Amino acid sequence: MGKPQHAARTDGCGGTRLRYFAAALTLALAALGGCSTSASPSPSAAQSSLPASSGSAPSVPGGSSSAVPASIWHPKPGLTWQWQLSGKVDTSVDAQVYDIDGVENSAAVVATLHAAGRKVICYVNAGAYESFRADANRYPAAIIGQSNGWTGERWLDVRELSVLRPILADRFKACAQKGFDGIEADNVDGYRNTTGFPLTAADQLAFNRMLADLAHAQRLAIGLKNDLDQIPQLVSDFDFAVNEQCAEFSECDALKPFIAAGKAVFHVEYNLSPEEFCPTTTALGLSSMRKNLSLDAPRWPCPATSHG
Repeated sequence: MGKPQHAARTDGCGGTRLRYFAAALTLALAALGGCSTSASPSPSAAQSSLPASSGSAPSVPGGSSSAVPASIWHPKPGLTWQWQLSGKVDTSVDAQVYDIDGVENSAAVVATLHAAGRKVICYVNAGAYESFRADANRYPAAIIGQSNGWTGERWLDVRELSVLRPILADRFKACAQKGFDGIEADNVDGYRNTTGFPLTAADQLAFNRMLADLAHAQRLAIGLKNDLDQIPQLVSDFDFAVNEQCAEFSECDALKPFIAAGKAVFHVEYNLSPEEFCPTTTALGLSSMRKNLSLDAPRWPCPATSHG
């Protein structure tokens, strides 16, 4: 899951994907190491809308729907959403869109959500190597860079498009086979981080556009994760945006091009209460909510507003 964006741009303390089995330990170590972002206390119960609650293509655990969507989903501004990357997915959450891990969840989970009228986004770590994934041995050592701050993860040399394309094509295909509607591609702003490679903005644009093409080839929508500085160049290539903490760091205006294009912006804050950001982000048309940094089931959404 995504590290807080501001931390990524400054001291690199955060990582982009919180490991499920080590969430509490990771946060504790981050705090001891002086990271600028930490988990804040849980909002009050009155605020909560929920109770706490090898060289081959990767396999598709839990079966496959084998159905590629007939057309690409185009999420509009104002949709409600749930983002859960930690723990067993709570399929009872009242949200129009779910964003869940593509490997940890089976086709049956996706089918359950579809039966309830939900759209489902497939989380894929695109810009970082993950030592714990089944396809880890497909990544040559030469393209694996520095740690992104989370156990088992390292930045990738995204200039190596010919190497990364078939790996990520297989990951996206696995999402499509499970019946997902879209992709959340994580770690797509490596050029703004210390990766171990001399990545440029142009390198990042080429990689991100490749991701969009791969998703669309599977008839999947794809969201641009953070990478605010490149929104003007990429808004036409991506179908929605996923953002962390734009309100905390006064960056939400950068997301206006997505709303103007009629494309949803799925936004979370970790350290602010809904009262502090909902009036601003809802007025902009963002689909906003407060989440715990562990991205478990609880959520504290802003009031839903339709923007067409």
